[in-house]
Amino acid sequence: MEKEGLLRILQENGGILNLILVFVPRRFGACGRRLRLHPDDYYALGTARGSIKERWFSSVICAMNGPEAAPDEGMSYVNVTGTAQGKVSLKDFVDALGPALIGEALYKKYGTWPMYSKFFDYEGPLFHHVHLDFAAAARVGKLGKPEAYYYPPQYNNYPGNFPHTYFGFDPDVTRDEVKQRLAGYLREDTRITELSRAYRIELGTGWYTPPGVIHAPGSFLTYEPQWNSDVNSVFENICQNEIYDKSFLNENCPPDRADDLDYIMDLLDWEKNVDPHYRKTYFRPPLTALETGACTEKCVAYGNDYIAAKELTVQPGQTVRVRDDTAYGCILTQGYGRIGQHRCAAAGMLRFGQTSEDEFFVSCQAAREGVVIENHSACEPLVMLKHFPSNENTPAAR
Repeated sequence: MEKEGLLRILQENGGILNLILVFVPRRFGACGRRLRLHPDDYYALGTARGSIKERWFSSVICAMNGPEAAPDEGMSYVNVTGTAQGKVSLKDFVDALGPALIGEALYKKYGTWPMYSKFFDYEGPLFHHVHLDFAAAARVGKLGKPEAYYYPPQYNNYPGNFPHTYFGFDPDVTRDEVKQRLAGYLREDTRITELSRAYRIELGTGWYTPPGVIHAPGSFLTYEPQWNSDVNSVFENICQNEIYDKSFLNENCPPDRADDLDYIMDLLDWEKNVDPHYRKTYFRPPLTALETGACTEKCVAYGNDYIAAKELTVQPGQTVRVRDDTAYGCILTQGYGRIGQHRCAAAGMLRFGQTSEDEFFVSCQAAREGVVIENHSACEPLVMLKHFPSNENTPAAR
């Protein structure tokens, strides 16, 4: 579709685009079944692809998901016809409209929409792994991956079987101890988390995880704003009795550095991993940014140069106009009403391939003018999570 047609769609929708559901399978781990997806649809892409464990939001990139993945797997599409047919990718909107959609400052700085978010939903813990920093990722033609976590109560009706997350290593652990564990990757269980430290997950709070910090996410469903990247190295070879071959350790190494343990160890930002005050540095309790009788807005991802998120709660029967200084994507976790001229409703049960009224992308102009949000329930709050690139107004870590 030509630029004029895309601009017309944006204007006709008041600067707010309804996005189509994006579900992503993973071949490893067990799904947590908290994505509000119909029970029959968790293997909608076939058992060989694994169960669906993630839902991606506001994404202009593809998932790094193996040769059987569709070339656009993980990418968001705009609902332009009221059905899943005739859809147009959010990337096409961003590429064609640029500053008219995401704002002059963001477009000038990045040339695209630089982040996305997801719901991450595993029944058990994920393997201990590290996301590459920007220098290491550039060596394999990719971007580094900072990410943040927030644990929404509305999507966590049960905690899974390991509601704790490992971050980094114990401050007394040495690089040689970690390297010795990796040397046995094909020979024995590395039991790498014996060298780490775990924190019990607290609903309604979050963490920031910089690239270079090893981590093993726990089993609560997690809202994860993150940079435009899907790049890691897996240090844990056996997790939940599932075996991960050495390709998981090497997959983002240059070909001549595969199996080079010194190179792989250098993917770690060692000082961050053994920070003796890790919780103080990276734990993110919510910070209230706005509070009136009608609504409350809290910063839930902040304190870094890349990614940010807020949680907006509109009280029953209330109408509010909420202004932001940047474009953002959003997902409703509770309630129903209107966002701008769109009906909106948190998901009850979703079918794979259907449309929904719970996910939107708000243009920079609409955000700055203020989005009118109506809660049509007489008894239930309307709750929305909003993800966007960090900017000068994003709070610092406290």
